[in-house]
Amino acid sequence: MDTIASFFSFITTPVSWVIVQFHALYGTIFGPDTGWAWGLSIVSLVVLIRICLIPLFVKQIKSTRNMQVLQPKMKAIQERYKNDKQRQSEEMMKLYKETGTNPLSSCLPILAQSPFFFALYHVLSSIASGKTIGVINQSLLDSARQAHIFGAPLAAKFTDSSDKVASLSASLTDVRVVTAIMIVLMSASQFYTQRQLMTKNVDLTVKTPYMQQQKMLMYIFPLIFAVTGINFPVGVLVYWLTTNVWTMGQQMYVINQNPTPGSKAQDQYLQRLLKSITAHSEVRSRRKRNIVKAIVAKGPDRNDNERKFVTGLAKVGLAAQADGTVIRSETASAEAESGGAARRQQPKRQTKAQRQAAAAAHPGTEKPAEDKDSEAADDMAKTSLQKKDEPQDTKSKPTGKPAAGSARQAKSGQRKGPQRPKHPSKK
Repeated sequence: MDTIASFFSFITTPVSWVIVQFHALYGTIFGPDTGWAWGLSIVSLVVLIRICLIPLFVKQIKSTRNMQVLQPKMKAIQERYKNDKQRQSEEMMKLYKETGTNPLSSCLPILAQSPFFFALYHVLSSIASGKTIGVINQSLLDSARQAHIFGAPLAAKFTDSSDKVASLSASLTDVRVVTAIMIVLMSASQFYTQRQLMTKNVDLTVKTPYMQQQKMLMYIFPLIFAVTGINFPVGVLVYWLTTNVWTMGQQMYVINQNPTPGSKAQDQYLQRLLKSITAHSEVRSRRKRNIVKAIVAKGPDRNDNERKFVTGLAKVGLAAQADGTVIRSETASAEAESGGAARRQQPKRQTKAQRQAAAAAHPGTEKPAEDKDSEAADDMAKTSLQKKDEPQDTKSKPTGKPAAGSARQAKSGQRKGPQRPKHPSKK
């Protein structure tokens, strides 16, 4: 880890400068040597970095959704060119180019954040070793070494020995309890973030290998954090825990406000939107109008959630327009009511005995067509039964004279009627 951190040493000076500036701000409030001043400086560093990474996060969301939409096409390409890997790769790149999708875009926030993570690790390791780094001079170094978060020094690790922890004016028990709690919270926040993505913001109607991959990562990432977290200083754990909490909150906002089409989150969002439109009889924001506009533009290609939303509007007498607005429509309401109403039941058909009794009670009335048809059907059934009961000869008796049809079917040059067998001497 020290080798990797030293590789990003070019950014340690900017990172240390940002921490010192926040420390100067919080030091005037909580005191320069307190854990609150140094801990909040690290938290503020995370917030600043994540704000700068918001454009990359937006790209990540778009790339992830495009990858979800392309999964069926990608699977078809893999099955079609399963014996030609080169052609398969060419078709994949062609598909990415046509749709403007970059598979690496989903990793951009992590890749962009990794230099700051390793630079902070390098800074805290230098503080633990008693070395100045970046803009952190000796006085700031002594102040950082005295700072404790709930009794654990910023530079202490779970795996540190009791002697090293004692040199930082702390006890081994406090360090291990604080680091263990932070590791559990860090892993739990990572698991919840991934689980929220899989259960709410994924189109469950499409089963692809991408979903299985994400499901595996839901369990693998927390396990990696739990194993590697024991080697992180307390300050790095504060940094990573803050990052996970930020990611979780950011993702919750995206899921609630801009869910993936076909997902459970979209159904919940459209139900909330339907209640808002029903209460005010209008779409009250531009963003919501854009969503309604997109649903109208899909036409017959709408998913189940979107069709349910349009039907819900029709039931309250509203119709969505192409510009994203809604208008009162009696036609839509009537269609919704007729679609939901039960069909008119047909009268129950009477038996023959009931029809005969009715005819006897009213001898002057003519039988309805239905009765005539049923009687004709009954007569035909009786006739067929009588024919079946009559014995039939399996073979017809030979007659002396051939039938007329057989005479016509005789070949030319042959004598008509029964022929005598030829004598054995004749060929």
